[in-house]
Amino acid sequence: MPGTVQTFLADATRKAADELAAALDRIPEDKRNWSPGGSARTALDVFAECALLNGSTAESIRARALGAEAMARYPAEKDAAVAQGEAHLRNLLARNTQVVIEAILETPDDALDTPVANPWQSMTLTDFVGYPYWNMTYHMAQINYLASILGTLE
Repeated sequence: MPGTVQTFLADATRKAADELAAALDRIPEDKRNWSPGGSARTALDVFAECALLNGSTAESIRARALGAEAMARYPAEKDAAVAQGEAHLRNLLARNTQVVIEAILETPDDALDTPVANPWQSMTLTDFVGYPYWNMTYHMAQINYLASILGTLE
């Protein structure tokens, strides 16, 4: 039975996915693939990132490692997901959010301090079970910023 951390993060992850989708709804349909300039990302691009990374994060939580193959295939997968359209991205977000919530809730308390191998820094399994919540919240703010530029943020 998962402890308080897992239950909190599962609930927060579900709420973050809902808020991410609501943020995308604030962007007019004809502007969801719009960039304000330069290398700025579009709302659909950051939404796609969240949809995909929820799935690969679930894999990492279960494997207790960040798969190099998942990292290598990510750019092409993201481009392909965006090309399939918004409905596909919304379905992918819903499906992968459920998958990652299940992985979070399956994580036993005694595994939370387990180191997870990755190329960037020392991280524990707790960091990984918290990542989907953090990542979607971060990107929800980016999408809301685009909405503020467009004058559609309430």
